Amino acid sequence: MQLRQFAWYIVRSVILGLAVAAIVIYALPQLREQFSNNSQQSQQPLSFSTAVQRAAPAVVNIYSIGSTRDSYYSRRPNSLVRLGSGVIMDNRGHVLTAYHVVADVNEIQVALQDGRNYSGQVIGFDRITDLAVVRIEADNLPTIPQNESLTTQVGDVVLAIGNPHNLGQTITQGIVSATGGRMGVIHSHADLIQMDAVINEGASGGALINSQGYLVGINNAQFRDARGQGIDGIYFAVPYPLARSVMDTLIREGEVVRGYLGVQVGETPQSNPYTQPGIFITGVDPNSPAERAGLRAEDYITEINGQPMLTAAEGLALVAKTKPGTTLQVQFLRDNKEETTEVTITKLQQ
Repeated sequence: MQLRQFAWYIVRSVILGLAVAAIVIYALPQLREQFSNNSQQSQQPLSFSTAVQRAAPAVVNIYSIGSTRDSYYSRRPNSLVRLGSGVIMDNRGHVLTAYHVVADVNEIQVALQDGRNYSGQVIGFDRITDLAVVRIEADNLPTIPQNESLTTQVGDVVLAIGNPHNLGQTITQGIVSATGGRMGVIHSHADLIQMDAVINEGASGGALINSQGYLVGINNAQFRDARGQGIDGIYFAVPYPLARSVMDTLIREGEVVRGYLGVQVGETPQSNPYTQPGIFITGVDPNSPAERAGLRAEDYITEINGQPMLTAAEGLALVAKTKPGTTLQVQFLRDNKEETTEVTITKLQQ
């Protein structure tokens, strides 16, 4: 009986071994192929080519043609060609670009990456954000990928696409260095993205995309110091949500209307005795709503229409969104005394 059980144990082990061997022999080529593919994939370099392929066809070259005179004695104007870039935002032919690319010119030529060329017409511009909308009459247009739910964060990898120095479409890569307004650099009406992706002459108005190819901003310019000298590594772009909002308003209404208060603001001095958040006024525009309301330099605004002012950008943004003709109640501190005044907002002139 024991001999029979032992023999059965040996036979069962042999059968199991043969079955395992058959499975291994069958699966080995597939395992070898999968391992080989994984090994090859691990050796592939990091690439943003997919993002570029998605976005680049919608980035156009813009040639703005104007005229200028070489000197006072020259009566014959000379042609001036200004280089820039733009982004096709929809299939109706609306191209978003920087205003300084198309400002004060006689003719605009838009060149697509597939070789097509069209005449462009400015249908609206906004000097405050340095944005303009150019319209071209064309069909079958590539449009830039857009996602309104995306949020750009410091540290995101970004790619700038444009036509620097008319070399043809060029891609530069960097990261987002900062978002939101910075006192003395960016005003509240144009909270720019700061990044280190290079923006050379001719690339202004082009697309700033993320690593998935989605539009995150419209390339603007390089930061310049007080002497007008460009600073390497500091470049700006108008964030997509703001650029899209301005474009939609320009298409719908032809202009962007903002409220105007007429104050200059700055960093709160260390000598300021006020501990609560607020807006420190450094100057008041002559004949402005602020001056007519009695506000003056060194006043400290704490509330506007009952809303506490946490930052200067927040307060000026509130004013900008206010319809001209609206009266706002402003609460402020002056010489350690709390005061209140009413200011009637007017239209911000561009």
